[in-house]
Amino acid sequence: MTEATPLDPGQPAIRVMAMPADANPSGDIFGGWIMSQMDIAGGIVAALRARGRVVTVAVEAMQFHLPVFVGDLVSCYGAIRKTGRSSVAVHVETWVRRRRTGERVKVTEGTYTYVHIGDDRKPAQLPVE
Repeated sequence: MTEATPLDPGQPAIRVMAMPADANPSGDIFGGWIMSQMDIAGGIVAALRARGRVVTVAVEAMQFHLPVFVGDLVSCYGAIRKTGRSSVAVHVETWVRRRRTGERVKVTEGTYTYVHIGDDRKPAQLPVE
């Protein structure tokens, strides 16, 4: 695998508001919901690099630093860490802007690996940059 250039960390891949339907009875957002948002964000970054369809094949090193609450503005940032023949590893950081205070904090991070696939749904070589 070779090192790749990270995307602009100033631009989130996605931004979404955490809603009551995404929370447990205590008002904390489910970790699975956060992971799915991170997967979407990482998939967007990987698909841009692949210039096509990608599928998630692994999630590594997930760390939940702080809880996410209903009303927090959730932003997921992705940077390509490595590329292989058909794979793209994307490190995703999730930051929130707290609804009540406006404070901005990193709440979660992890590395997601995607594989570029062709129309036949089989691994395909990444295009040359």
